[in-house]
Amino acid sequence: MDLQELEALRRNHPGWRLLAADHAPLIISFLYRSFILPNIRTIKEEELTSKLDDYLFHLREINGDIIYPRSASEYLNDWTTANRGWLRKYYPIDSDEVHFDLTPATEKTIEWLASLQHRPFVGTESRLRMVFDLLRQLIEGTKTDPKERLADLKRRQEQLVTEIQRVHDGHIDMMDEIQVKDSFLQMANTARGLLSDFREVEQNFRDLDRSLREHIATWEGNKGDLLDQIFGEHDAISDSDQGRSFRAFWDFLMSPARQEELSKLLEQAFALKPVRSLTPDPRLLRVHFDWLEAGEVTQRTVAKLSSELRRFLDDKVWLENRRIMQIIRDIEHHALALRNCPPSGNFIELDAQTPAVKLAMEQPLFSIPFKPHITEQIILKGEGVIDDRLFDHTYVNHTELQKRIRRVLQTRNQISLAQLTELYPLEHGLSELVTYLGLASNDSSAIIDDKVKETIVWHDNDEHDSGDGLQLKRQATLPLVIFSR
Repeated sequence: MDLQELEALRRNHPGWRLLAADHAPLIISFLYRSFILPNIRTIKEEELTSKLDDYLFHLREINGDIIYPRSASEYLNDWTTANRGWLRKYYPIDSDEVHFDLTPATEKTIEWLASLQHRPFVGTESRLRMVFDLLRQLIEGTKTDPKERLADLKRRQEQLVTEIQRVHDGHIDMMDEIQVKDSFLQMANTARGLLSDFREVEQNFRDLDRSLREHIATWEGNKGDLLDQIFGEHDAISDSDQGRSFRAFWDFLMSPARQEELSKLLEQAFALKPVRSLTPDPRLLRVHFDWLEAGEVTQRTVAKLSSELRRFLDDKVWLENRRIMQIIRDIEHHALALRNCPPSGNFIELDAQTPAVKLAMEQPLFSIPFKPHITEQIILKGEGVIDDRLFDHTYVNHTELQKRIRRVLQTRNQISLAQLTELYPLEHGLSELVTYLGLASNDSSAIIDDKVKETIVWHDNDEHDSGDGLQLKRQATLPLVIFSR
């Protein structure tokens, strides 16, 4: 940290400005008791104004009205201005009421001031063990030689076997009271620090979104390149060190088994006598639920930023389309103006009247050609006899049958199918009769009465059925079918 950097921090950093503010004790004490102490992420404007009103009333009763002359709402609005930056004023999703939240710089400053207070007990052993554990995880997690990894695992196995044998022999190593207090305070500080880091993670995502918008607004190149870069930046958000660490933390915390294990460990730790002597904050018992709440807020912020960025891109595309339509209209106006006196010669050339669009999905998929495998003897022309019945198909003309029905209904209101077949005998037998039934079922004005039966008779000309060339008399009994106008 050189001189120029410190001078820039003093001018621009909200935390330094907070320490140098005239009413710094008022601001810090109020924000600490409103946000940090009860561990609240956001507060509604009306609620926070009421709290500050009460706090100012209490201070004015002690010190007089001259010290803090402004109203609570004026103070809050002043603390959210750009040259202050101690509070963030915003509208949450699905809410039209203003909310306030601490900025990460303000929270860091308050935490730093809190660390300046005298601590009756400063643990060092737990932090030293934590340093060793982290270094051990770092070294073991980066070894690529399988032999070294196996050697480490065998060494840990031998240590576990030795420890198990000591427990069987009745030798149980216990932490003394000082070690318990040291470990618990270290855990509490880490848990609170983790909670406060969420505001900074959220702020980093907002800063990244702001830089993307600036990049889009000043972009002058191809739109496709811009979209590639935008999606590349989105990948960079999730694939960055911070994004991956946050995602791993969230996946770890969202495990119900982990949450249950953490709850049990906290309850067991709070039940220890050395821990109870420290009178710990009972809210630590549910610190993992506070992590969930803070992490969910961060997740919602990332989702909101993504949707807003997409809407921003859509608006920009709409404006570009509007500009293109305006250019087309200008060309049309010029063309109309020159319609009666076009310029001589070829003044414009077009490759085609319409663009040729070839979509990838229009390409036919590959299909394996069918190769018939003939196992029987091939019958050549003149060999064998092909049964004529293979070619003896019956075709019933639906249109002709409908014409018959309409023609008959011109002179009467209704007619049954039996009467119709008497006027127009069946030429194709059962196939024609089935076709009549199909027409009746599709005609809304036709009636099919299942309770009344009628018999239809026809003569079949199929000589193959009789074998002697005589016509066969056939009949069919079916429900009464009446065609109506």
